Amino acid sequence: MEVRKIDAAVITEAVRQLFMDMNYFIGSDILDALKEAEQKETSDTAKNVLAQLIENHRIAAEDEVPICQDTGMAVLFVEYGDHVIIENGTFQDAVQEGVRKAYIDGYLRKSVVTDPVFDRVNTKDNTPAVIYTDIVSGDTIRILGGCKGFGSENMSAIKMLTPSAGIEGVKQFILDTVNYAGPNPCPPIVVGVGIGGTFEKAAMLAKKATLRPINTQNPDQRYADLENELLTEINKTGFGPAGLGGITTAVGVNIETYPTHIAGMPVAVNICCHAARHKEITI
Repeated sequence: MEVRKIDAAVITEAVRQLFMDMNYFIGSDILDALKEAEQKETSDTAKNVLAQLIENHRIAAEDEVPICQDTGMAVLFVEYGDHVIIENGTFQDAVQEGVRKAYIDGYLRKSVVTDPVFDRVNTKDNTPAVIYTDIVSGDTIRILGGCKGFGSENMSAIKMLTPSAGIEGVKQFILDTVNYAGPNPCPPIVVGVGIGGTFEKAAMLAKKATLRPINTQNPDQRYADLENELLTEINKTGFGPAGLGGITTAVGVNIETYPTHIAGMPVAVNICCHAARHKEITI
């Protein structure tokens, strides 16, 4: 396979358009789930909330304005082909410039601050983005992007379970996290779950799980069944759309896993609001 050269400006423009599009146009998986939920809801209030969310998505797409005022912090999962070379710049700089341009040109809210504790000065362009990169075979760059607001991000949690907790311990932690979150993460929610790896790997898996289309399932049937079981149990909580009651507290539960140490069983839960913005591109 020959080496492929990509100009940094191409990366920048692709990332710019990616983040503008995902803030204006909700994914079909989420929109279809909201429409289906509206038909199934037994509460008039819940039906009304869902109808308003669907209308909000229509207006956002039609007028190309943000789905939600909190346009999130940019996160990118990158599969970088080992036969790709970036010219006239670096990949990291090109991505950060793309995010900067998206949030400035797209009139998206800038929410990132320089220092997490002391200064907390707004960077005024929503950078830096968070970038996870895997080197893979090939001559393309695949980018899976997301921009989660922190109303839902703040409701996320991780726990270092021991193997003795078993599947019941895993389920209980996930359900406890959702119950503790209650109406705060702007339901209906998408629940991303990461199981295995190390402390930080589980959290990364949970974040990546929120970006997987909710009309797909884990390829391992055991985890696919667990996704369905958890979705059913979460919707029994009754928080409902906007926390005003109903049978649609969540529209999806996605689980991602990774091998782990013999002595551990890390579990992370990353909760995403109804504005579950995700999109991928291949360059």
